[in-house]
Parts: sequence; structure tokens; C-alpha cells
Amino acid sequence: MVAALTHLYPKPEDTMEFGRSLGRSLRAGDLVLLAGPLGAGKTTLTRGIADGLGVGGRVSSPTFVLARVHPAGAAGVPLVHVDAYRLGGDLSQLDDLDLDTDLERSAIVVEWGEGSAERLSADYLVVRLDRREDDVREVTLEPHGTWVDRVPELAKTS
Repeated sequence: MVAALTHLYPKPEDTMEFGRSLGRSLRAGDLVLLAGPLGAGKTTLTRGIADGLGVGGRVSSPTFVLARVHPAGAAGVPLVHVDAYRLGGDLSQLDDLDLDTDLERSAIVVEWGEGSAERLSADYLVVRLDRREDDVREVTLEPHGTWVDRVPELAKTS
């Protein structure tokens, strides 16, 4: 793993714009894990990712359904948005979602997935979000596998 890269985003719209940039870079087989406390901006970032991918459907936190699939748009890559918050570390429910099958043809974004979803692929990006007291979002990118080579290019566009 290379050193993590950290960016500051003063407004939610800035976090959304970073998400768009990330979404434009995603391809089928990509796994992105979002980590951070409640209210840090994970769902806002996912909305930006969906917008960047051009997928269909309204993006909201899938907390109660665990996963939502957003059909492919112009980029041709569907988005699977997972919220593992309710799983509380119960990996059997994550296995029941068959995410490894979806990963072959979709980009997968997992909120609260750190510590469980990494096993889906050796190639994944952890996006760690923190909301500071001044409401600025601090976003740290932690690349693994092929993401080590991709993150520097992504950092140039954000």
C-alpha cells in the first residue's frame, strides 16, 4: 500500500464533486469501501459516484435493504450500493448478497464495509471520511492492489 492521500472539502457539494470524479474513473470490478462515522458524508459521496457513473435511480442509503443496484448509464457500468451498518460484523449476510458475482460486472460501493468487504477483492479503495467540527469533510484515500497505481491519477482530478 502507498501512503494515504488526504483532501479537505469545505462543503457537501465539494464532497459530491469528488464523488463525481471518482465515479467517472470507476469500471466493472471496482470495489470502494467507505469508512467514517454517521454524518461524515458517505451517502453524499455515493450520490456523486453514481452521478459520475451516470447510473439510473435515486441514490439513498440502503440501510434497511442492505443493497441497491443502480442500472448502468452512459458509462456502461452498473453500481451496487451496499450499506453494511446493520450487519454489525455478521459476514454471513454479506455473503448472502453474492457481491463477488456482482463485482465481475459492476462497481461496488460499500458503506461501513471496512473489516468485512475487503475479502471480495485484493484490489479495493478505502475512502475514509471524517466531518470535522468546522463541518469540513476530511477525505483520505487508502489504495490497495491496482488502486495504488490509479489513486495518483484520481488525485489529479479532484
